[in-house]
Amino acid sequence: MAKTTIEGSFVALITPFNKDGSIDFEAFRTLLEFQRAHGTRAILFMGSTGESSMLTPEEKRAVIVETAKMRTGGMLFYYGCTGNSTQATIDNVRFARANGADGAILAAPSYICAPEDDIERFFLDVADATDLPLGIYNNPPRVKTDLHWDALLRIFKHPNYVVHKESTARVGQVAQMLAGKPDASIMCCDSPNLGLVVPTMSLGGHGTANMTGNIAPAEMAVISTPWRAPADADNFRETYLRLLPLLHYTYSAVNPIPVKSLMKAVGLPAGELRKPLRGYEGEMLAKGLAIVSALGLDRKYGFKRASGSLAAAA
Repeated sequence: MAKTTIEGSFVALITPFNKDGSIDFEAFRTLLEFQRAHGTRAILFMGSTGESSMLTPEEKRAVIVETAKMRTGGMLFYYGCTGNSTQATIDNVRFARANGADGAILAAPSYICAPEDDIERFFLDVADATDLPLGIYNNPPRVKTDLHWDALLRIFKHPNYVVHKESTARVGQVAQMLAGKPDASIMCCDSPNLGLVVPTMSLGGHGTANMTGNIAPAEMAVISTPWRAPADADNFRETYLRLLPLLHYTYSAVNPIPVKSLMKAVGLPAGELRKPLRGYEGEMLAKGLAIVSALGLDRKYGFKRASGSLAAAA
């Protein structure tokens, strides 16, 4: 099958919860409209930002089934489908494929700390078992296993792999991936601490697979636009430097604590984090709200101003 090229902002969406802790599917609809209206190209459901490790198998299947019904064109819907084993991952991918997913994103199975050769085989075995477009999330801080660029380039020769997200701090790895010219989109995490966004985009990257787009989607769409003309680089530089305070804030604790706390505070339907994670309160939340106000995001997106909110924080 022909590969689907993804360019621009690929937002790892939060999972919104009701007050009773159940998944809020109407909130998903609202959040998806927010993303669609502000230039997001693709959505990842049930990534680490979506608290996927704390969702039950039944909830994961429900997220796929219910959100796939909300597809209206214009945004691709990808799902985190990594299981605890190769077969479990294949089962998840096949379920997503059967229920309307545009693709799936895979990381190495967590906790087992498998050797790199075994993880390379894992990615290839999963790809052989489906025709669903797939992406790789190289995220050693979360899963320990780290794939070198030469292994990744071998994997991306498989026709089912269409997108790569790098979450190491190795600029050289991104450069080698782009130099290898795989038939795939090369993206990076938006963490300013990893420092990959500027070199990835300047070297010809296709976008960012980001978390900050949950609250600043239009800004992340600008930052994630491939550079094809001098104006693209100019717009990137201005937007990236202006957004740095928010980027540092959304990565000030393990995701999605900062961004989900901030979303709830400004009136986006996010709900609480699932325990044992707890949301920001007090000074740390006020700091984030002050950044939102200073950047004018409250006025731009119509975020609410309630008690303990943007006005007070500013």
